[in-house]
Amino acid sequence: MVRLVFWRLARTVLAVWGLASVVFLVSHREAETAAQLALPEATDLSPGRASTLAGQEAARRAVLQRLGLDLPVFYVSRGAGPSAEQWRWNGPRNQYHQWAAGLLHGDLGTSFRTGQAVTTRLGTALRFTLPLTGTAAVLAVLTALALAQRLAAGPWWQRAVRAVLLFVHALPLFVVALLLLLLLANPEVVALFPAYGLDEPTAEESGWSAAATYVLHMALPVAALTLAAVPELTLQLEAALTQELRTGYAVTARAKGLATGAVVRHHALRNALLPTLTQITELLPALVGGAVVVEVVFALPGMGRLLAEAAAARDFPVLVGGVLLTGAARLLALLLADLLYFWADPRIRWQP
Repeated sequence: MVRLVFWRLARTVLAVWGLASVVFLVSHREAETAAQLALPEATDLSPGRASTLAGQEAARRAVLQRLGLDLPVFYVSRGAGPSAEQWRWNGPRNQYHQWAAGLLHGDLGTSFRTGQAVTTRLGTALRFTLPLTGTAAVLAVLTALALAQRLAAGPWWQRAVRAVLLFVHALPLFVVALLLLLLLANPEVVALFPAYGLDEPTAEESGWSAAATYVLHMALPVAALTLAAVPELTLQLEAALTQELRTGYAVTARAKGLATGAVVRHHALRNALLPTLTQITELLPALVGGAVVVEVVFALPGMGRLLAEAAAARDFPVLVGGVLLTGAARLLALLLADLLYFWADPRIRWQP
């Protein structure tokens, strides 16, 4: 089993590397756009010189050189030959080689916009995103497990709750976030929570005050992500539990006098979890994607907002670093799903 896990990890690393390489090569085709966006912030030219074409061209070349965009993108490129376009070998002096060499040493480059290290910017953003998505994932899984078991037992409110779940599941995430914002952070309705923003705690704030401010600002974003994830998990698990309750062992257990809730908890739940395990392991990467919407709506300085701003500003190092991190989380989640399947059902065996 250790050998199989090792090969799965090796294939996961290669897949993540390939994904990040494709994003890097595709995004760096817009080097000129990135230079133009960075030009006003990266140059220190006098107004007279900047107004001339020669000054603007010199500034553009200086920005391309500073950002490392003056080099060829890959090992081979198409250049103009004497008579027609032909392929040219660039050697290791290219943008991809420098990026890959830095990545092997844990260096994701520097941001085009701020000049900060990409790892620093991603680490700062993850301080907000990981608690947000992690809390939402835990709450969604616990709520789905409890609610699905109750629904499978067939209470009188089963149809009403299922209808509400289907309604919430049909709503886009940004609609759920906006509804929470308008209903619970609106002075004209109920202003229980802050509407947006989360600043660093000041020196005057005590630990309890800073914690209370943090919880109040994170309550609605966590609720939005949780509400978006609960319906699918609950409906899938409830359907699996209902199917398991129709099998022979469940019917026999009920015929012997065991309550339906006890049959669900002690017998049907583990078998019904198999199709739900993949959903659970994919939940955190999906919530990271949903954090893009939630963090923009609630103006939170997290990973999702950082990637959205990086894409708009053509900040390629930050964008590629974020995609690399998200892709790694996604593929590792699939590996975790395989391990959980093996734990839940020992009859499952991996094939190399």
